[in-house]
Amino acid sequence: MRLNPAQQAAVEYISGPCLVLAGAGSGKTRVITHKIAYLVNVCKYKPSQIAAVTFTNKAAREMKERVSHTLGKKESRGLKVSTFHTMGLNIIKKHVTTLGYKAGFSLFDDKDSYALLNDLTHDEYAGDKEALKHLQRSISNWKNELIMPLNAMQMYEKSTGIESEHAKYYQEYARHMLAYNALDFDDLILLPTVLLQQHQTIREKWQNTIRYLLVDEYQDTNTSQYQLVRLLVGERARFTVVGDDDQSIYSWRGAQPKNLSLLKEHYPQLKLVKLEQNYRSSQRILHSANILIQNNPHLFDKRLFSELGQGDKLKVLVAKNEEHEADKVTAELMAQKFMNNTHYKDYAILYRGNHQSRVFEKVLMKNRIPYKISGGTSFFGRPEVKDTMAYLRVLTNQSDDNAILRVINTPSRGIGRVTLAKIGEFANLNGCGLFDAMVHPQINAVLGDKAGQSVQHFAKLIATTSENAATGDTQGVLRDFIKALQYEEYLYALSASPKAAEIAMKNVSTLFGWVQDLLKGDALNASMSLPEVVQRLTLRDMMERGEDDADADQVQLMTLHASKGLEFPYVFMVGMEEGLLPHQSSIDEDNVDEERRLAYVGITRAQRQLYFTIAKERRQYGECIEPTPSRFLYELPADDLEWEWQKKQDSEEVRQEKTAKGIAALKKILEG
Repeated sequence: MRLNPAQQAAVEYISGPCLVLAGAGSGKTRVITHKIAYLVNVCKYKPSQIAAVTFTNKAAREMKERVSHTLGKKESRGLKVSTFHTMGLNIIKKHVTTLGYKAGFSLFDDKDSYALLNDLTHDEYAGDKEALKHLQRSISNWKNELIMPLNAMQMYEKSTGIESEHAKYYQEYARHMLAYNALDFDDLILLPTVLLQQHQTIREKWQNTIRYLLVDEYQDTNTSQYQLVRLLVGERARFTVVGDDDQSIYSWRGAQPKNLSLLKEHYPQLKLVKLEQNYRSSQRILHSANILIQNNPHLFDKRLFSELGQGDKLKVLVAKNEEHEADKVTAELMAQKFMNNTHYKDYAILYRGNHQSRVFEKVLMKNRIPYKISGGTSFFGRPEVKDTMAYLRVLTNQSDDNAILRVINTPSRGIGRVTLAKIGEFANLNGCGLFDAMVHPQINAVLGDKAGQSVQHFAKLIATTSENAATGDTQGVLRDFIKALQYEEYLYALSASPKAAEIAMKNVSTLFGWVQDLLKGDALNASMSLPEVVQRLTLRDMMERGEDDADADQVQLMTLHASKGLEFPYVFMVGMEEGLLPHQSSIDEDNVDEERRLAYVGITRAQRQLYFTIAKERRQYGECIEPTPSRFLYELPADDLEWEWQKKQDSEEVRQEKTAKGIAALKKILEG
């Protein structure tokens, strides 16, 4: 398919900064891939001089594949296509010592960071989840705003509020992370940005390395990401950013849609190209989306249009309660599938909150309809499985500091934050890993007798088990190891209920079942050593996290946030009620504009048919409430909306046509 005039203009403008305002379904990825090909083939850039960044691994993979297809594998070799965080990680690795870290640093996910903060605040917060989450958000927000611990301390030194307390913990958190030689997710943007700000030589090196930069989903950038972009492009300002202020739905994680307006301020010569032709949805769906989003203030005017025909009216289904809502959606889905000979994967059920999925799961299972919940926790993402995998990693590689940090006090061995900080500082001083520090002859002088004994006991357990597993009955050794850890007792003490502990322990047993199968081997697969098993399972974890089930024939259940960037022939937006969409917290915080953008994102996922559902009664926190329909329904054009009670009776001719269609569909199934 040829590029339309607007797309062509976006591709060919390369003499200065360019903003491509790309509406939903307007072919922005095509523009990026064609622009990269244009830069290489026409403008004679080397692929290694071009970088393209986006926000998810999936988007980066898709972009890389499409560029490779457009340019050719050989011609695209050296091209940098990645997420922001991967690019940041690559910069850090090249300048790790300048930043004050050692090579082989660990990466902390949000659970690792939470565990460290829980340890640091134990005396004051005593494990208060809300207080810890608030602290974690404060630190993340400061990092996204490029505020270092010392700056935060100075900002709130005269304050007696929660910010002052958070600033002190931020400083303590940063000190411990440095001692552990560990970085968190936000550091992957913060540290490269600070590095380029403070070191002119390094900044110029990267500006000469990346001669042209492309940024996808630009409306989702936060302050540190925007500054990183500015530092990388320098005064030359050869870049293209692609974004849509109407799809900015991530303010809760630091996204700043104002970065679009800052572009005009910082780059007066900015070229603006609007992509308004949608290749996804019917004109009626787009008209409704346009009317809805006009109720928001705008940086740029934009109106989507389609040449795919007018399409059906948007339908509002009314249910008695949430169970009836799930029944009605399932019945409509089954009828549509039967009459139109479609696939289950053509249908998506979108909701504002994860809790709304439960009743739909129940009804879909009852009707034997396959489904997939996007964004759910994978098997390897469960805490007990991560713990067990970390133990296996330590048994096969005592240099894995990240795994050691996860399990050294799980279950509790009395090895607290002070002891860990001392071990980390000792390791840094002696240029060794954590395990080597723990078994060092002088470590007891640093830790003291009691802490030293606990650390020695842990190190001996790991060393002995590792040796026995390598030389003896590996399965038996691992079985005894788990018993020695008393991990099952730990789960029962930690879990909210015995049932939760039982489920968690079952997951551990499942993982060990896989380990045993791989150790033994079978007629098709040779037996493996324990290190080989751990490598295989780690790879399986990575593959599971990167897995794309788009081709599986399953109904897709997901939040509106998770649906961004996807498209489906048939979409059900469920729970279109005040308090759900817009969410009550957004109403209370006067942030309904972002909720409207979220509704806009949901509407523009639909290609052919869009349904909304409302319930007359809904359970909330154990009480039965009578919600009112969402204000967004009343903001949609009345002529494009068909409320269930307004539905006209079909004429005899239409009824006969539907009957014939149904018989034909049944015949096709029977013939199949």
